[in-house]
Amino acid sequence: MRFAAHVEVRLRPGIADPESATIERALPALGFDDVHELATGRSFRFEVEAESAESARARAEELADRLLANPVMEDATVSVSEPVLG
Repeated sequence: MRFAAHVEVRLRPGIADPESATIERALPALGFDDVHELATGRSFRFEVEAESAESARARAEELADRLLANPVMEDATVSVSEPVLG
């Protein structure tokens, strides 16, 4: 079966995020005074061939840990959804 996987990668707390800092400084000038605590990240979506959702999640977590996220600076959140038909 194929499962849809989604990995969100974000900087760990305390790691400098200059891109977010730049955007956050620009927000008031653009009329977004009510937006705070901005954080950047990356999003990956892919399909995993596996026997079960648990094994698909394990494979997606392995991919996130070994390739998509730098474990020193980043945290990865993995979600897996129902099998993809087709």
